[in-house]
Amino acid sequence: MSPLERHELIAPLERVLVVVSHPDDAEFGAGPTIALLVRAGARVDYVVTTDGAKGTEDPSVTPEQLSTTRRAEQRAAADILGVSDIVHLEYPDGYLEPTLELRRDITRQIRRFRPDLVIAQNPQRRLDHNPYIGHPDHLATGEATLASVYPAARDHLNFPELWTDEHLEPWKVRQVLLTGVEEPNLWLDVAETFEAGLAAILAHTSQVDPEDIEERMRERARLVGEPQGIGLAQAFLSIQLT
Repeated sequence: MSPLERHELIAPLERVLVVVSHPDDAEFGAGPTIALLVRAGARVDYVVTTDGAKGTEDPSVTPEQLSTTRRAEQRAAADILGVSDIVHLEYPDGYLEPTLELRRDITRQIRRFRPDLVIAQNPQRRLDHNPYIGHPDHLATGEATLASVYPAARDHLNFPELWTDEHLEPWKVRQVLLTGVEEPNLWLDVAETFEAGLAAILAHTSQVDPEDIEERMRERARLVGEPQGIGLAQAFLSIQLT
Protein backbone atom coordinates (compact mmCIF):
# COMPACT_ATOMS: atom_id res chain seq x y z
CA MET A 1 0.00 0.00 0.00
CA SER A 2 1.41 3.39 -0.96
CA PRO A 3 1.82 6.00 1.80
CA LEU A 4 -0.91 8.59 2.22
CA GLU A 5 -0.32 12.01 0.74
CA ARG A 6 0.67 14.37 3.51
CA HIS A 7 -1.91 17.05 4.25
CA GLU A 8 -1.78 20.43 5.99
CA LEU A 9 -4.47 22.52 7.60
CA ILE A 10 -6.65 24.41 5.16
CA ALA A 11 -6.47 28.20 5.00
CA PRO A 12 -8.18 30.45 5.75
CA LEU A 13 -9.57 28.67 8.79
CA GLU A 14 -12.12 30.65 10.77
CA ARG A 15 -14.53 28.14 12.35
CA VAL A 16 -13.99 24.66 13.78
CA LEU A 17 -16.54 22.17 15.12
CA VAL A 18 -15.38 19.30 17.32
CA VAL A 19 -17.85 16.39 17.51
CA VAL A 20 -17.17 13.77 20.19
CA SER A 21 -19.01 11.18 22.25
CA HIS A 22 -18.17 12.02 25.85
CA PRO A 23 -16.95 14.89 27.98
CA ASP A 24 -13.12 14.57 27.88
CA ASP A 25 -12.94 12.96 24.40
CA ALA A 26 -12.13 16.29 22.76
CA GLU A 27 -9.32 17.00 25.19
CA PHE A 28 -7.79 13.51 25.02
CA GLY A 29 -8.07 13.39 21.24
CA ALA A 30 -7.12 16.93 20.28
CA GLY A 31 -6.70 19.24 23.28
CA PRO A 32 -3.37 20.86 22.34
CA THR A 33 -4.54 21.13 18.72
CA ILE A 34 -7.75 22.87 19.78
CA ALA A 35 -5.72 25.37 21.80
CA LEU A 36 -3.45 25.87 18.76
CA LEU A 37 -6.43 26.62 16.51
CA VAL A 38 -7.93 29.07 19.00
CA ARG A 39 -4.60 30.89 19.35
CA ALA A 40 -4.46 31.15 15.54
CA GLY A 41 -7.78 33.02 15.62
CA ALA A 42 -10.32 30.30 14.87
CA ARG A 43 -13.59 29.97 16.73
CA VAL A 44 -13.99 26.44 18.10
CA ASP A 45 -17.28 24.91 19.26
CA TYR A 46 -18.10 21.44 20.61
CA VAL A 47 -20.86 18.92 20.08
CA VAL A 48 -20.92 16.14 22.72
CA THR A 49 -23.29 13.37 21.71
CA THR A 50 -23.83 11.44 24.99
CA ASP A 51 -24.58 12.38 28.58
CA GLY A 52 -21.36 10.80 29.90
CA ALA A 53 -23.28 9.00 32.63
CA LYS A 54 -21.44 5.66 32.63
CA GLY A 55 -17.74 6.46 33.09
CA THR A 56 -17.07 5.61 36.73
CA GLU A 57 -16.02 2.70 38.93
CA ASP A 58 -17.58 4.31 42.02
CA PRO A 59 -20.82 2.42 42.87
CA SER A 60 -22.02 5.26 45.08
CA VAL A 61 -22.28 7.70 42.16
CA THR A 62 -25.59 7.79 40.28
CA PRO A 63 -25.74 8.31 36.51
CA GLU A 64 -27.45 11.65 37.05
CA GLN A 65 -24.73 12.84 39.41
CA LEU A 66 -21.97 11.73 37.08
CA SER A 67 -23.57 13.38 34.07
CA THR A 68 -23.88 16.69 35.95
CA THR A 69 -20.27 16.46 37.14
CA ARG A 70 -18.90 15.67 33.71
CA ARG A 71 -20.88 18.44 32.07
CA ALA A 72 -19.28 20.94 34.47
CA GLU A 73 -15.84 19.43 33.88
CA GLN A 74 -16.33 19.75 30.14
CA ARG A 75 -17.09 23.44 30.44
CA ALA A 76 -14.05 24.00 32.66
CA ALA A 77 -11.79 22.14 30.21
CA ALA A 78 -13.21 24.03 27.24
CA ASP A 79 -12.61 27.35 28.98
CA ILE A 80 -8.93 26.47 29.39
CA LEU A 81 -8.63 25.86 25.65
CA GLY A 82 -10.70 28.89 24.61
CA VAL A 83 -13.67 26.96 23.23
CA SER A 84 -16.89 28.92 22.69
CA ASP A 85 -20.20 26.98 22.73
CA ILE A 86 -20.81 23.40 23.84
CA VAL A 87 -23.90 21.54 22.58
CA HIS A 88 -24.82 18.44 24.62
CA LEU A 89 -27.08 16.11 22.66
CA GLU A 90 -27.67 13.95 25.77
CA TYR A 91 -27.92 10.53 24.13
CA PRO A 92 -27.47 7.73 26.74
CA ASP A 93 -23.81 6.95 27.35
CA GLY A 94 -22.75 3.47 26.26
CA TYR A 95 -25.71 2.76 24.00
CA LEU A 96 -25.08 5.06 21.06
CA GLU A 97 -25.74 3.91 17.49
CA PRO A 98 -25.18 5.80 14.20
CA THR A 99 -28.90 6.30 13.66
CA LEU A 100 -30.62 8.71 11.30
CA GLU A 101 -31.71 10.66 14.37
CA LEU A 102 -28.12 11.13 15.50
CA ARG A 103 -27.07 12.05 11.97
CA ARG A 104 -29.83 14.66 11.79
CA ASP A 105 -28.84 16.14 15.16
CA ILE A 106 -25.20 16.48 14.13
CA THR A 107 -26.19 17.83 10.72
CA ARG A 108 -28.24 20.49 12.51
CA GLN A 109 -25.17 21.68 14.40
CA ILE A 110 -22.94 21.66 11.31
CA ARG A 111 -25.45 23.86 9.50
CA ARG A 112 -25.78 26.06 12.58
CA PHE A 113 -22.07 26.61 13.26
CA ARG A 114 -20.96 26.44 9.59
CA PRO A 115 -17.42 25.18 10.27
CA ASP A 116 -14.56 25.19 7.79
CA LEU A 117 -13.04 22.25 9.69
CA VAL A 118 -14.63 19.39 11.64
CA ILE A 119 -12.64 17.34 14.13
CA ALA A 120 -14.26 13.92 14.55
CA GLN A 121 -13.60 10.49 16.02
CA ASN A 122 -12.34 7.51 14.04
CA PRO A 123 -15.36 5.41 12.99
CA GLN A 124 -13.24 2.28 12.54
CA ARG A 125 -12.26 -0.12 15.30
CA ARG A 126 -8.50 -0.41 15.74
CA LEU A 127 -6.96 -3.88 15.66
CA ASP A 128 -3.29 -2.86 15.70
CA HIS A 129 -2.59 -3.92 19.32
CA ASN A 130 -3.47 -0.43 20.55
CA PRO A 131 -5.16 -0.89 23.96
CA TYR A 132 -7.81 1.68 22.98
CA ILE A 133 -9.64 -0.60 20.56
CA GLY A 134 -12.59 1.74 20.20
CA HIS A 135 -15.47 2.61 22.51
CA PRO A 136 -18.70 1.82 20.64
CA ASP A 137 -19.93 5.37 21.26
CA HIS A 138 -16.78 6.72 19.57
CA LEU A 139 -17.37 4.52 16.54
CA ALA A 140 -21.01 5.57 16.30
CA THR A 141 -20.25 9.26 16.69
CA GLY A 142 -17.48 9.08 14.10
CA GLU A 143 -19.70 7.34 11.56
CA ALA A 144 -22.64 9.69 12.12
CA THR A 145 -20.38 12.74 11.92
CA LEU A 146 -18.85 11.73 8.59
CA ALA A 147 -22.31 10.98 7.20
CA SER A 148 -23.44 14.40 8.41
CA VAL A 149 -20.51 16.20 6.81
CA TYR A 150 -21.18 14.40 3.52
CA PRO A 151 -23.76 14.40 2.19
CA ALA A 152 -26.36 15.44 4.79
CA ALA A 153 -25.12 18.92 5.74
CA ARG A 154 -24.31 19.75 2.12
CA ASP A 155 -27.61 18.90 0.42
CA HIS A 156 -30.86 20.68 1.24
CA LEU A 157 -32.97 17.60 0.46
CA ASN A 158 -31.30 15.65 3.28
CA PHE A 159 -33.38 16.29 6.41
CA PRO A 160 -35.40 18.92 4.55
CA GLU A 161 -37.08 20.01 7.80
CA LEU A 162 -33.79 21.58 8.87
CA TRP A 163 -34.04 23.82 5.82
CA THR A 164 -37.78 24.45 5.60
CA ASP A 165 -38.71 24.56 9.29
CA GLU A 166 -35.50 25.66 11.04
CA HIS A 167 -34.09 27.79 8.21
CA LEU A 168 -30.67 26.14 8.44
CA GLU A 169 -29.03 26.51 5.05
CA PRO A 170 -26.89 23.69 3.62
CA TRP A 171 -23.19 23.90 4.43
CA LYS A 172 -20.03 22.42 2.90
CA VAL A 173 -17.25 21.49 5.32
CA ARG A 174 -13.83 21.88 3.70
CA GLN A 175 -11.71 19.55 5.87
CA VAL A 176 -12.21 16.78 8.43
CA LEU A 177 -9.58 15.62 10.92
CA LEU A 178 -10.08 12.17 12.45
CA THR A 179 -8.54 11.38 15.83
CA GLY A 180 -7.25 7.99 16.97
CA VAL A 181 -6.30 6.65 13.55
CA GLU A 182 -3.76 4.00 12.60
CA GLU A 183 -2.39 5.83 9.54
CA PRO A 184 -2.35 9.62 9.95
CA ASN A 185 -1.43 12.02 7.18
CA LEU A 186 -1.29 15.32 9.11
CA TRP A 187 0.98 16.18 12.03
CA LEU A 188 0.78 19.39 14.06
CA ASP A 189 3.49 20.83 16.29
CA VAL A 190 1.79 21.40 19.66
CA ALA A 191 4.82 22.21 21.79
CA GLU A 192 3.51 25.71 22.54
CA THR A 193 0.02 24.53 23.49
CA PHE A 194 0.81 21.18 25.12
CA GLU A 195 0.51 22.56 28.65
CA ALA A 196 -2.91 24.05 27.91
CA GLY A 197 -4.03 20.71 26.50
CA LEU A 198 -2.73 18.91 29.58
CA ALA A 199 -4.47 21.36 31.92
CA ALA A 200 -7.73 20.78 30.03
CA ILE A 201 -7.43 17.02 30.49
CA LEU A 202 -6.75 17.50 34.20
CA ALA A 203 -9.98 19.50 34.47
CA HIS A 204 -11.81 16.18 34.05
CA THR A 205 -11.14 15.26 37.66
CA SER A 206 -13.72 12.46 37.77
CA GLN A 207 -11.94 10.69 34.91
CA VAL A 208 -8.18 11.09 35.29
CA ASP A 209 -5.42 10.23 37.73
CA PRO A 210 -3.16 13.29 37.82
CA GLU A 211 -0.26 11.18 39.10
CA ASP A 212 0.52 9.64 35.72
CA ILE A 213 -1.44 11.62 33.14
CA GLU A 214 1.24 14.22 32.39
CA GLU A 215 3.96 11.66 31.73
CA ARG A 216 1.64 9.52 29.63
CA MET A 217 0.38 12.39 27.48
CA ARG A 218 3.84 13.90 27.02
CA GLU A 219 5.28 10.55 25.98
CA ARG A 220 2.46 10.05 23.50
CA ALA A 221 3.06 13.48 21.94
CA ARG A 222 6.80 12.80 21.78
CA LEU A 223 6.36 9.42 20.07
CA VAL A 224 4.02 10.97 17.52
CA GLY A 225 6.30 13.90 16.81
CA GLU A 226 9.81 12.47 16.76
CA PRO A 227 9.52 10.52 13.46
CA GLN A 228 8.35 13.76 11.83
CA GLY A 229 11.12 15.89 13.31
CA ILE A 230 8.70 17.54 15.74
CA GLY A 231 9.27 17.65 19.48
CA LEU A 232 5.64 17.26 20.58
CA ALA A 233 2.89 16.56 18.05
CA GLN A 234 -0.63 15.39 17.48
CA ALA A 235 -1.56 13.39 14.39
CA PHE A 236 -4.79 13.05 12.44
CA LEU A 237 -6.19 11.56 9.29
CA SER A 238 -7.09 14.57 7.16
CA ILE A 239 -9.87 14.39 4.60
CA GLN A 240 -10.16 17.39 2.30
CA LEU A 241 -13.51 17.95 0.62
CA THR A 242 -13.98 19.90 -2.58
